[in-house]
Amino acid sequence: MPENGSAPAAGTNQRITTLGIALLVTLTLIWGCSWPMMKICVGAISPWTFRTLTTLFPGTAVLIALMALGVNIRIPPRRLPWLALLSFVNVTSWMLLSAFALTLLPAGRSSIIAYTMPIWSVVLGAIFLHERISRRRVIGLALGLSGLAVLVGQDLGHLGVSPLGTGFMVLGAIFWAAGIVLMKLRPWNMPVWSFSGWQLTLGGLPIALGAIVLEDGSFHDFGWQEYGALAYVLLIAVICGNYLWFKIVSLMPAGIASIGTMAIPVVGVVSSLLLLGETVSWREIMALTLVVGALVSVLSPERAGR
Repeated sequence: MPENGSAPAAGTNQRITTLGIALLVTLTLIWGCSWPMMKICVGAISPWTFRTLTTLFPGTAVLIALMALGVNIRIPPRRLPWLALLSFVNVTSWMLLSAFALTLLPAGRSSIIAYTMPIWSVVLGAIFLHERISRRRVIGLALGLSGLAVLVGQDLGHLGVSPLGTGFMVLGAIFWAAGIVLMKLRPWNMPVWSFSGWQLTLGGLPIALGAIVLEDGSFHDFGWQEYGALAYVLLIAVICGNYLWFKIVSLMPAGIASIGTMAIPVVGVVSSLLLLGETVSWREIMALTLVVGALVSVLSPERAGR
């Protein structure tokens, strides 16, 4: 497998590339549009069963496909403990904590809390990866978080209603950021598809156990719209999206890769408006403007000599 087909490796000398930006834009559209799709799905599938379907099923499907193509998916024994830890942090913890949080918080837009992830990523990246917190990165963080705050400003007053739910989501965001740092601390030297498939599979096993114990796996009111939404989430958002995310983390510094995710909830709101028939308000327009400014701040090339 060529070097550019490998999973994230350790190192901090990465620069922003055209390929990295293109992949980030693509991922933003894919994961942003997944929000209304997931909303459709959770209305017809019990939550833990849905989480199991979006981790264990696509993970094993990717690994089986790779084996059919003759790709060696064997995990070196000395890397298995780290891969298991990364899967727990990056998949299991995020999925479970966000699921618990969404059962306690009163608004769908509580997902704003999840995108405090770039703050934790920048901090953890500076501590463990020695990534520089530049002035432009600080400006980008400020603009992006301002845009997200505007987007859900009317819901911020509800955060105190369920401090436990808020704590779950913040902790989930910290685990997500920690997963990015873990991916860059070790030279995995695995093909990205294999890397993604194993993480989804290993991380999905505890979730599947919870679904067996806590839920009956029932499906109700399942029609063509629900099947289409589930197919999008499984094939596009999870399989392709995770591949793109791991590839982006391998190409870009952790802080910039995570800041780039700030556009995802904006795309999610806009796509929900278009697909679910809601109306656009000044909040969405202002949030989009601020987030675009954030991305320009952190992703535009540095001037020569600086």
